[in-house]
Amino acid sequence: MQIATRQSGVATIVDVKGDIDLYNSPEMRKVILEELRDKRTARLVINLTQVRYIDSSGVASLVEGLKTSKTLGSRFMLFGLSPAAREVLELSRLIRVFEVFDSEDLALKAQ
Repeated sequence: MQIATRQSGVATIVDVKGDIDLYNSPEMRKVILEELRDKRTARLVINLTQVRYIDSSGVASLVEGLKTSKTLGSRFMLFGLSPAAREVLELSRLIRVFEVFDSEDLALKAQ
């Protein structure tokens, strides 16, 4: 898995490439929490367009990021869910909990 961050206005975009599983979800969790807690990012946008697979530990990292963002008054958004990632979130009924967008542009324009 590869993770990179970049800025777009007040938003920080986290680009994730590869599978998010038990082995590497701690790395993703660390990046998300660092952006929210340490850098106080106002809008954190997670790019999942290049994620083919996500397991329960990956979902748990996203949920922790969402909870932390709510506590700190930040916004936490996902975009570009692959069919597999979307299915995991739908089956767990978390698709309704997250702000999910089809594209980066739509996520960044969201009010």
